Amino acid sequence: MAGAVTGTSGRWAMLAVLCASLLLVAMDATILNVALPSLIDDLHPSAVQQLWIIDIYGLVLGGLLVTTAAVGDRFGRRKLFLIGFVLFGVASVVAATAGTSAQLIAGRVLLGVGGAMVMPSTLSLIRNIFTDAHERALAIGIWAAVAGVGAAIGPLVGGLLVERYGWSAAFWVNVPVVVVTVVAGLWLLPEFKDAGEHALDVLSAVLSVAGIIALAWGIKHVAKGRPTAADLLILAAGVGLLAWFARRQLRLADPLLDVRLFRNRPFTAAALVTLMAMLAAGAALFLVSLWLQYVHGYSPFEAGLRTLPTALAMLGSSLLAPALMHRIGVRACMAIGLAGLVAGFTLLALDPQPTSYAYIAVFLVTLGFSDGLAVTTAAAVLVSAVPAERAGQAGAVSETSYELGVGLGVALLGSVHAAAYAAHMAGAPAQAAESIGGAKEYAESLPAAQAAEATGLLERSRDAFDNALTTTSYVSIGITATVLVLVVWMVPGSFRTTGPAH
Repeated sequence: MAGAVTGTSGRWAMLAVLCASLLLVAMDATILNVALPSLIDDLHPSAVQQLWIIDIYGLVLGGLLVTTAAVGDRFGRRKLFLIGFVLFGVASVVAATAGTSAQLIAGRVLLGVGGAMVMPSTLSLIRNIFTDAHERALAIGIWAAVAGVGAAIGPLVGGLLVERYGWSAAFWVNVPVVVVTVVAGLWLLPEFKDAGEHALDVLSAVLSVAGIIALAWGIKHVAKGRPTAADLLILAAGVGLLAWFARRQLRLADPLLDVRLFRNRPFTAAALVTLMAMLAAGAALFLVSLWLQYVHGYSPFEAGLRTLPTALAMLGSSLLAPALMHRIGVRACMAIGLAGLVAGFTLLALDPQPTSYAYIAVFLVTLGFSDGLAVTTAAAVLVSAVPAERAGQAGAVSETSYELGVGLGVALLGSVHAAAYAAHMAGAPAQAAESIGGAKEYAESLPAAQAAEATGLLERSRDAFDNALTTTSYVSIGITATVLVLVVWMVPGSFRTTGPAH
């Protein structure tokens, strides 16, 4: 009996159901950041497997969003949402029971598939449920706050669960929430889909999925340095497939994604803001989580607790964004958010060595506030730019940019950090030069007679990690400053998202 609750209270009850699902999907993008040391001890993944365990979820999710959004537009967003969340629960069990790195990676892939069915559905359902522009802006602010806070508290929740129950608890926690949310969704959520019958263009779907995943794979491996011919070929294939996809959409009467939307400069700017802001922020949260555990020796929960300033700042700015957009405009909000990110990464780049937590805490607050403001404003622009019947496409663009940003941030900036770390560890044993976790394992394997050597190696690895963090911060400054200039150029100062319902 979908849609049994109606009226104002019913709309906000529906939003609560959607946000509960979004919280889990967003948390799973970062919940393993603090669990990685425990996973390494238990499953002994290689360095490549470690990166895949962390970022395969975001890459798969991002690769499927355009296709799943189109499926929701055609066959029903509520239906897609519920099926996807059930799959998310099943995938959580697969990951929680993993006895090998391969099974865990497979579970993360399935989680990405389920998440790809859920995320565009949440934003498109909000677009349909909230027809008043001002109510919709507030709902999107809450939605963005939940998405941002979910990603930010992932390390905290993960740390608590890992410390008390082991890394598998980070997946088991999803199951009861899935059950309750699916039952509530069956009762509360109405169905929305495109009017009329629209066939799904299978070739477009294949081009979209293959192109995004190949592009992400190529960027990830090229960023590691010394790319092989196969890496370059895959990267070129990704670019080619996406170009083919875009050209095909222009010729179709009922495209999977109307690429003409990108002729709208504010729309394109908003997608770019989301992608690049999350690229920088996703990598920063990942690296800071490792820094807290390996450099300062905090437990997983203690490390997660110390990333909480990001979540609180992001919550505040996401809820503040709708009022600020109304008062000072979209361009100013996105520009302030991006300028804040530049300031935060500048602070991190110029910090005194060794880095103190107090310094990191200021950076985390700046990161959370700035990222929340920029991404919430961008989501409002994307959703307001399309008619209600095509809300799935706006959701797909927003969520693809968000998730690919997080995944590519870990892959690209994580690889920059790894390369800088290895350069500072030149001449060290291969295991120690590969990662700070490898240095810890190597030092602990040395006999007691070599305690001084072990201590020296650990100190050197911590200094190398700090120095590499500085290098990565400078790269992040360049990325966010470039996007800031583009936003000021592309978005008119008079542009607003409120007004008559689209």
